Amino acid sequence: MASRIASALRSAALARPATNFAQTAAFQQSRRSFQTSQRMLQDVAPVRKPVGAFRGTIFGFLLGSVIAGSGLYYYVVDEYKVSNELLTEDVYALQSAVQRLEGYVKGLEQEVKSRK
Repeated sequence: MASRIASALRSAALARPATNFAQTAAFQQSRRSFQTSQRMLQDVAPVRKPVGAFRGTIFGFLLGSVIAGSGLYYYVVDEYKVSNELLTEDVYALQSAVQRLEGYVKGLEQEVKSRK
């Protein structure tokens, strides 16, 4: 029986004229029906991997900590510069006051020596 099927297939293949692939594809395409299901007409939404609550919480905490830390760093550096400038001005004011006082004291000492 298997030999009869093989010979029938061979004879059917010989009886059919040889066609190229493009003609066969065009013939099969023209035989298609133009029906589509409701599912095929729907838009395909991209599949998004949901962000878990734990990962979102950790990421949010770290992001917030970094932003708060950087803001605090720049605030502290700015305050340090301001306080350093004020301290430097106070040191220069104290130095000039000490120099004036030293001048007054030397003047008084010279007057005391001259009166004796």
